[in-house]
Amino acid sequence: MEVLSVSATAGSTKTKEDYMSSGDGEQAQALWFHGLISRECADEMLAGTEGAYLIRESQRQPGTYTLALRFGGQTLNYRLFYDGKHFVGEKHFESVHDLVTDGLITLYIETKAAEYIAKMTTNPIYQHLGYTSLLRDRFTHRLSRTRSEPKRVTFQQDDKISPSLLSRRTTIKDGQEKHYNYEKFHNFKVHTFRGPHWCEYCANFMWGLIAQGVRCADCGLNVHKQCSKLVPSDCQPDLRRIKKVFSCDLTTLVKAHNTPRPMVLDMCIKEIEHRGLKSEGLYRVSGFTEHIEDVRLAFDRDGEKADISASLYPDINIIAGALKLYLRDLPIPVITYDVYSKFIQAAKIMDPDSRLEAVHDGLLQLPPAHFETLRYLMTHLKRVTMFDKDNYMTAENLGIVFGPTLMRPPDQNTLATLNDMRYQKLIVQLLIEHEDILF
Repeated sequence: MEVLSVSATAGSTKTKEDYMSSGDGEQAQALWFHGLISRECADEMLAGTEGAYLIRESQRQPGTYTLALRFGGQTLNYRLFYDGKHFVGEKHFESVHDLVTDGLITLYIETKAAEYIAKMTTNPIYQHLGYTSLLRDRFTHRLSRTRSEPKRVTFQQDDKISPSLLSRRTTIKDGQEKHYNYEKFHNFKVHTFRGPHWCEYCANFMWGLIAQGVRCADCGLNVHKQCSKLVPSDCQPDLRRIKKVFSCDLTTLVKAHNTPRPMVLDMCIKEIEHRGLKSEGLYRVSGFTEHIEDVRLAFDRDGEKADISASLYPDINIIAGALKLYLRDLPIPVITYDVYSKFIQAAKIMDPDSRLEAVHDGLLQLPPAHFETLRYLMTHLKRVTMFDKDNYMTAENLGIVFGPTLMRPPDQNTLATLNDMRYQKLIVQLLIEHEDILF
């Protein structure tokens, strides 16, 4: 039985003293802890009483403990582990009695209703639920609104770019269209339901004493664990479940706020372009850390209503620092771990045209929200470089600043990070210089 088949990696075995002093009290524990006895002896003691159980120390492996449980006319043996507070496996139980109760429920269901369980997911109700259609309608409305937004600035084509790359502009634009399809997987976590609950995928009862199923931490969908593997990647996060803005997964945040990009990006860039494009050392000069922290707290507390105006933060470096902090704190970087190596390899290509082709291919492999965030940021940074005579921030300088912010190696190896810094800088520099071509 899965719930009782626990892994040695889950915790250490429990000592005799632990068994005698935890859970239901010493007298009760003494009744079911029987010391060093064999499987055969345990089988004789439990014979004829369905649901009876005891704990024994293994003769084959002294110092380890086994749960002997009578079910279906036979004695089942499961090795037990203890983490100092709970009996652990896939689920965590405060007492052996709870573990056995949950196990008997699972055993009974799996034995008596195996055929029923096998058919549970064959006729799901999920696609017919009202909120599924509602989410689809909301997404369609947002998609049409986003695509109709006019671009703020257009750049002249660079005559030095090869005709072969220019000929791919149509292909790139087609690729951009698909990146507005903000698809998101559900963030399922094991959950204990209080009172009867039914699966929102297959509409069947969710049985068990604890951890009967899983709940999406972002949208609240409740399903069986096995059903969670079949649910489409159409999670629509609920703002009531999103506790913060900074350090929140990028796709989760934009879907929760129903925006094409994080509001932090839009609001900070708008403020910077309004009053800071000529600021010397923009993005390189640091603002006061405590003021940047205040901005972070304002976004976490107030979201899009956060006040980052000049009256409250006259130093534009504070807003620039908050934007960099937001990008740096993303749990998955804007240029994701999955495509990091593709961009690093692209940066190592010597031929300029082939290098840009490889960078473009990497862009099209980014998740939609990450692609749109990067596109919008690069358009802004290209605008920053137009004032480099005042702010002294060229594409190369911005590459040095934003390379490690937008790209992080998956293994977080310090040596690898140092070795890759020049390639990170070059990638961001290329994205800025050729923003009109690559995006």
